[in-house]
Amino acid sequence: MNRMRIGDLTERAGVTQRTVRYYESIGLLPSGEREGNGHHYYTEETVTRLQKIDQLKKIGLSLEEIRDVVELYFTDTSGVQPKRKVLGILRRHLADTDQKLEALGLFRSDLQSNIERFERWLEANEGD
Repeated sequence: MNRMRIGDLTERAGVTQRTVRYYESIGLLPSGEREGNGHHYYTEETVTRLQKIDQLKKIGLSLEEIRDVVELYFTDTSGVQPKRKVLGILRRHLADTDQKLEALGLFRSDLQSNIERFERWLEANEGD
């Protein structure tokens, strides 16, 4: 098995060592295999996992959501289970976005009404 140290891992995956350590601390990545000299070693699967994490971040998943699905990409070879779970998350994001857009639309209407009310008042009272 081809093993690499953290510097090689970060270069291949395009992340910082700090990111790797953080992902390990929150359970997104398993800790590297530790040798007797204290060095951590990582495998090609770790590179693949970091790339998958990046892909999931780019489509809008939080690190917490990614933590809940990333392992499925490595245990379900069909890819069906992780894709279904991600689809559910994306649908929830869409519903949340729609609610926020509706609330923004109402806020915009309120702002417009207040602007018009102030303009009418000013028009009626500026000549005095």
